[in-house]
Amino acid sequence: MTRIDAKFAALKAEGKKAFVAYVMAGDPDYETSLEVVKGLPGAGVDVIELGLPFTDPMADGPTIQLAGQRALDGGMTLQRTLDLARTFRETDDTTPIVLMGYYNPIYNRGVETFLEDAKAAGIDGLIVVDLPPEEDEELCLPAQAAGLNFIRLATPTTDDKRLPRVLQNTSGFVYYVSITGITGAAEAQATNVGPEVARIKSATDLPVIVGFGINTPEKSQAIASVADGAVVGSAIVSQIGAGKPVAEVLDFVKSLADGAHSA
Repeated sequence: MTRIDAKFAALKAEGKKAFVAYVMAGDPDYETSLEVVKGLPGAGVDVIELGLPFTDPMADGPTIQLAGQRALDGGMTLQRTLDLARTFRETDDTTPIVLMGYYNPIYNRGVETFLEDAKAAGIDGLIVVDLPPEEDEELCLPAQAAGLNFIRLATPTTDDKRLPRVLQNTSGFVYYVSITGITGAAEAQATNVGPEVARIKSATDLPVIVGFGINTPEKSQAIASVADGAVVGSAIVSQIGAGKPVAEVLDFVKSLADGAHSA
């Protein structure tokens, strides 16, 4: 059982929905990023999604693209991202960390080496958005064998024919993308999301967490009420990008977490 599995089991036992927060590693700089990440659990975050900076983030909108560029300009690398996770683990051994990004940096490092290093750094799961199920032997299956959850995205265009393939080797949770398009592009609507979550849950026992288009406590509550939890990324990243003090960023995160937890 990974930290992700344990966290969702504990939430289920408490009858609570999950709140997942995404931040870009190294944005706007290593020290500030580490301070934010260290503060997330205290702000009510159940699972941390740690973005891996990459030059060509094709699924991300301008907010997260700019965050990745700021991180890269500040010298952030895959190694420094793992270093950040390792440092976080010195004071928190329970909060799950999901590394979210693209395959190129992992491929460049070498899958076996990367998985060993990620596991040693305290990473619990991976979301690699540009590796479809047809490429499971590339990273998904080796990651599962190494004890890491491989979390797959389902979208509004994932029909009943495609869904079983998407779910086949998924573990930890299913990330449902609430909109068609890039991150931060539109607002999620619970009336649209609810039936889709129910459809996915009829095909898997895994928790279904919804992300994209959630930017207020009210929206976080509404989406969590029709799913097993909510993910917020761009709205948090935009606060960091605006240069808000860390304490103010974490207060905003807490308001979003409180929204999801009240669902």
